Amino acid sequence: MYTRKNQRNLTSSQRSRFVEAVIELKRAGRYDKYVRLHAEYFASDGETGLRVAHMAPTFFPWHRQFLLVFEGELRELDPGVTIPYWDWTADNKTTSALWGADFMGGDGRDSDGQVTTGPFAYSTGNWPITYGVTNEKYLTRNMGRPDRPIALPTKAELDGALSIATYDTAPWNSAASTQGFRNKIEGWTVSETKGGYLHNRVHQWVGGHMVGAASPNDPVFWLHHAFIDLIWVRWQRLHPTSGYLPAKPLAQGDPEHGRAISLDEPMPPFGVRPSQVLDHRRYYTYEEA
Repeated sequence: MYTRKNQRNLTSSQRSRFVEAVIELKRAGRYDKYVRLHAEYFASDGETGLRVAHMAPTFFPWHRQFLLVFEGELRELDPGVTIPYWDWTADNKTTSALWGADFMGGDGRDSDGQVTTGPFAYSTGNWPITYGVTNEKYLTRNMGRPDRPIALPTKAELDGALSIATYDTAPWNSAASTQGFRNKIEGWTVSETKGGYLHNRVHQWVGGHMVGAASPNDPVFWLHHAFIDLIWVRWQRLHPTSGYLPAKPLAQGDPEHGRAISLDEPMPPFGVRPSQVLDHRRYYTYEEA
């Protein structure tokens, strides 16, 4: 078992080792499969077949397994590396050390959104974008979305979502009411002006490649989703008698039959069931500070 830490508490050496492992994975041709995989399983309500990564109850367990597989590859390269998490309720400025030239690099430039600082800048030669929904070969960001400004979610907004005792509700998609914790966090049913909109808002705030199905092109994706995973851990602690829903396979006549995965059905492409990843302590712990 290993420990994931708040990125703000990493030593200079820990930051460097994480960056170096991510870049080495990219250099070895083993990184971009995660971008493709995320894009492949980013099925929306309007598409047919299973939805697992988004707009579905499996949002949390699917991404937990996704991060575990990625983290496993990083740790093959450097056993001392784990995915740090970014608490965007606290580190909510573009001046955060997260965006330093020794870690994630900074915002995109005004002209084309290109990130020109840090180890993932195109000029370093370490981070060409080879798979994406647009043609840019360089990483892009547009922090805070100046044309339609947004702010990162607050602690009060997160606490409000954590107070919801029900994991998810029918119809198990992006139209589900915010009575469910999963969709309140994921953020499909509420607008920017009505509060909520947490996970999605962070993607929008970073902008550039973080917007859309190919978002792992931006390495900050992993830090964001490590915090999303920690949020799920906190929810489980707060609501120990509330479990993953739906607990049983949906009935044949349910509109979401064949679309949403229940507790003991396998999640493609991993073949892992949500029930197998409910307890993170089998794999790692979080240092919360």
